[in-house]
Amino acid sequence: MIPVNEPLFISDEKKYLEKCIDEGWVSSDGSFVKEFEEGFSKYVGRKYGVAVSSGTAALEVAVGALGIKEGDEVIMPSFTIISCVLAVVNYGAVPVFIDSDPETFTIDVTKIEERITEKTKAIMAVHIYGHPCDMDPILEIAKKHNLLVIEDAAEAHGAEYLPDGRQGKGNPPSLEAMARQRKCGSFGDISIFSFYANKIITTGEGGMVLTDNEEYAERARSLRNLAFGKGEKRYHHEELARNYRMTNLQAALGVAQLNNIDKLVNIKINNAKKYTELLKDVKGLTLPIEKEWAKNVYWMYGVVLDPPSHEASARQGESLGMTAEDFAKKLLEAGVQTRPFFYPMHLQPVFEKYNKGNFPVSEKLARYGLYLPSGMALKESQIKEVVEAIKKILH
Repeated sequence: MIPVNEPLFISDEKKYLEKCIDEGWVSSDGSFVKEFEEGFSKYVGRKYGVAVSSGTAALEVAVGALGIKEGDEVIMPSFTIISCVLAVVNYGAVPVFIDSDPETFTIDVTKIEERITEKTKAIMAVHIYGHPCDMDPILEIAKKHNLLVIEDAAEAHGAEYLPDGRQGKGNPPSLEAMARQRKCGSFGDISIFSFYANKIITTGEGGMVLTDNEEYAERARSLRNLAFGKGEKRYHHEELARNYRMTNLQAALGVAQLNNIDKLVNIKINNAKKYTELLKDVKGLTLPIEKEWAKNVYWMYGVVLDPPSHEASARQGESLGMTAEDFAKKLLEAGVQTRPFFYPMHLQPVFEKYNKGNFPVSEKLARYGLYLPSGMALKESQIKEVVEAIKKILH
């Protein structure tokens, strides 16, 4: 069986973990936590990093650090993980869903402004499967309407965006534009990352909140640590917060992984190139792209089956009549694990009251999209095996 994900440890992970154990620093007070915060924030291009226990925790801490409260509205994509919505509704705020761009799967920036109201407080931009959101329009809209921007870069370690990088279709960005190229996670008022086991760098579980605003950073530190009081009033609490601390053991893994992040990012990109080369002539399958203003790190190699035409659906056995669920079952029979795309938030039973509008792209992606084995330890021979299985099913 070719697993959908398998992490890769190629550096000092074991050495640093043993150091934690030998020195007795296994809790959140160990030195690796600060080292990881400083190293990762520097890598991304942020002033402050606040390590937390998961990407979900990072989102909740980020929303709280910005002061989003009951009744505020936060614009976000419907096509994302539930953590994004949880972070908002846990503060009593209201998620306002937007459909996806059909090419990048990220939030459709052309539909944001029409959903803004007097209650809108923030826009949550979520980079999907390694491809950046189109940040320029998002930042312009936010500035125009005095909105905050939360950047969810959980799936975009090392991905980059070129501000004003458009030169027209087929033309490379100018040298001036490339000089302004920035890593995902460096935009907006606050950003978050996840270091779950399937991320480009991992701490097993874990996440981080990043910002250039000292006040937001200080709020984030408080919100990850039960909002303890300061000085002699440590056990004096003026607000409710949770324990979202990252352990020194997790951070030790993170520091070791961070030392090799460029190599790990290149592994992802090279594996994606191999998939694309081998699948480019397969009919009925849409492959991931990279916009001219973006560096896609292909966190997961996602493919989308062509929906059936009326003629195709009338012919039994027609491969293009398959849903992603059908496709996944056939691949599993061939020894290939996959994962379905996100099920849109507007269709989630627990968020039924927020289902306002039409989201055809998100629904299509959920019905016909899945991602192939994309783990860091994936071998070229396994990629070829996956491709052969796909060809046999679709041809």
